Amino acid sequence: MTTKNATESSTRSTTADGPAASRPAALLRAAGVGALAGLAGGTVMTLGEKVEQAFTHRPDSFVPARALLGSLGRDPGDAATPVVWNHLMHFGTAAALGALRGVWAVTGIRGAHANAWHTAIRLGFDQTVENATGVGAPPATWPAAELAVDVLHKTVFSVATGVVADRLLAPVLASGRGRRSH
Repeated sequence: MTTKNATESSTRSTTADGPAASRPAALLRAAGVGALAGLAGGTVMTLGEKVEQAFTHRPDSFVPARALLGSLGRDPGDAATPVVWNHLMHFGTAAALGALRGVWAVTGIRGAHANAWHTAIRLGFDQTVENATGVGAPPATWPAAELAVDVLHKTVFSVATGVVADRLLAPVLASGRGRRSH
């Protein structure tokens, strides 16, 4: 093998199941495991919200349900409390963003930095959907305490999801390529 071929060979990705040809399968598996990690993170976040609400007496938020219904062309109104739709949006978002975190874990995007980035994505996703459907207000207009509570709970979600994903998924698709811009 020439030096060039040896270098190319050493930078090719492999998975626990074999060479890079199985990369799509490994990514799909990681997304599935990540979705489960997201559901775990969503559960931890929900439990944390219930503890926080016991102390602050903050009522349940039905903005997630209203955003989901709004994205489906329905307008439940601000007084509606559609519990089932709330759970569908809450855990659907957790699974979808958990899938992303699973892909990150298997490709080497892991740990505290990944959890921080994932928190930003979770907050951004929620705000995009809520504001696009007209059921949410821009976070810059929220009272500081409301913003702090939202950031806290989304951080809990992302850290819990990340811990599970990083624990269950080895970084078998991490690459050393592309560390420089050229």
